[in-house]
Amino acid sequence: MLTRSSPSSARRSEREEERNGGDGRQPRLQGDLLASSLLAFLRNWPAYGYQLVRELSKAGLPVSDSATVYRTLRQLERSALVSSFWDTSESGPARRMYSLTRAGETFLNFWLELLSHYQNILQSTLNSYENLRRRGIGGGDRPAKHEPKRSRGSNKGGPDA
Repeated sequence: MLTRSSPSSARRSEREEERNGGDGRQPRLQGDLLASSLLAFLRNWPAYGYQLVRELSKAGLPVSDSATVYRTLRQLERSALVSSFWDTSESGPARRMYSLTRAGETFLNFWLELLSHYQNILQSTLNSYENLRRRGIGGGDRPAKHEPKRSRGSNKGGPDA
C-alpha cells in the first residue's frame, strides 16, 4: 500500500468517523484503490487535483475529502508513478498538473489485471451464493444422491472400529 499510518492520521480518521455519524460504515476510497483510480483517470489525459476530485465524485467513488486526493497524488509523485508541472496557460492562478509516467502505466496495468482476477473470484462467489439461495438456505433441502463411504478403521479398536 502506498499510504503510511501515523498518530496524527489516526486522530484525523477518528474525526472523519465522528463527522460520518460515528458508526465507521461510511465507505472511503483510500490507499492503493484510490491511487489506482487516480492513475486510471490520468491514463487518458493530464489533470489537476481538483479535476481528479470531481472525476472521482462523478464516477460515484467514495472519497473522504480532497486533501486525501492531494496527499495521494504527492505520494504517487514521490514514487515516480506520476509527474507534475505548473500550468500557467489559463487566466488565474497556476495549477499543478499531473500526468502518468511509464512506471505509473506499469503499476496501473498490474492493478487492472489484479482487479480483474478479484472480479472473477467475486463473481464466482456470488454465483455460488445465488445457487445456494435458489435451493434454500445452505442448500440442505435436497438429500445427497450419494452418501460418502465411511471407512471401518483398523481392527485394533477405537472410535472407527
